[in-house]
Amino acid sequence: MSMMMSSPGAENLRASESDEAPARWRALALIAFSQLLVLTLWFSASAVAPQLEELWRLSSAQTSGLTQAVQIGFVVGALALAVFGVNDAVPSRVMFGFAAAIALLANAALVTLDAGDYGMAFGLRFLTGAALAGVYPSGLKVMSGWFRTGRGMALGVLVGALTVGSAGPHLIRGVGFDWQGVVLGASALAAVGAVILVAGVRDGPFEVPAQRFSLRLVGRTVRNREFRLASYGYFGHMWELYAMWTWTASFLAASAAAGGYSSGWVSTATFFVIAVGGAGAAVAGVAADRMGRPLVAGLSMALSGSIALASPLLFGVSPWLTVPVFLVWGFAVVADSAQFSALVTEVTSPTERGTALTLQTALGFLITLITIQLIPDLAEVHSWRWAFPVLALGPAAGILAMRTLAAEGFLRPRR
Repeated sequence: MSMMMSSPGAENLRASESDEAPARWRALALIAFSQLLVLTLWFSASAVAPQLEELWRLSSAQTSGLTQAVQIGFVVGALALAVFGVNDAVPSRVMFGFAAAIALLANAALVTLDAGDYGMAFGLRFLTGAALAGVYPSGLKVMSGWFRTGRGMALGVLVGALTVGSAGPHLIRGVGFDWQGVVLGASALAAVGAVILVAGVRDGPFEVPAQRFSLRLVGRTVRNREFRLASYGYFGHMWELYAMWTWTASFLAASAAAGGYSSGWVSTATFFVIAVGGAGAAVAGVAADRMGRPLVAGLSMALSGSIALASPLLFGVSPWLTVPVFLVWGFAVVADSAQFSALVTEVTSPTERGTALTLQTALGFLITLITIQLIPDLAEVHSWRWAFPVLALGPAAGILAMRTLAAEGFLRPRR
């Protein structure tokens, strides 16, 4: 079946447009801002989980399930898109807009539910995650179409925007909105973001035309050893990232209670702990373009993994010590993220770029399902003090993958 489609606006780009095209900076700003707004949908329910737990009389497992549902939906959606090569067969901006619309509607529908509709709530969060699988990789692919040199910086800015967007619901909650306000606010922001990218951004000079559908795309992708090594690094990164993001608020609240401190600051602190990763991703992107992606990714994972190991020492102490260290962790834990995506765009054929990015993210988010569930289980058995050290296993494995990739000659980005 052919799904060949032309990219609107691409024909207006001059063949002479290059890595220095001035329009790419405008595209960078608009793509990043749109991604920031749409990704507020991810944690819109997680940010109000304590309120929902009380109002809907949820168990801790059900509360965790609302976060897990998004992850599961993303994995299912991304795997389906990857297996059928949809992100290489459908223009990226079209995919972004269509998927964002589904996600924001599914998210907004949560406010129509009541305490007896947990199954429906889980289903809506699943659908939100499945739709976001068409948003995140598409945004990466649109950005790759504008940047060849400086791609690590560009994708770092994009992942930074994603990080700030993911933290957004915690800030909305922290300034006093009720749970319906947080959910509807996230959907409204996502709608604005979708319009910005679809209407305000054209395809870049390095955008690959839509490809004819073929299941061979997946086979060619996974046979690429450099793709596999880049993905192994990403998998180690994902082992740590979303579990840290999801359970930071719970750790900080439990730590404050253990030390006899008030906890009114936890939601706002959690926003900044997650959001500071935006700066980490951008800084690491600039450094990786100069120093090489494996080196920068390895250093980021070494720092974040070390803090995960040391986290028991922070439990119960003053927030004036705990929060600054968590801010460093938040900076480092996502700093390497964009570089795994940039590596994939550089070691795979342009015609397989969308499939490769989607497959990598799908499998990475599959891994997050393990640690998001594992952390509260460890906390229940051993207390929150000992919940996070296990996350260091991921960075350790990721560092090994990056060392192997560097040893095989991928020290600097390829042109």
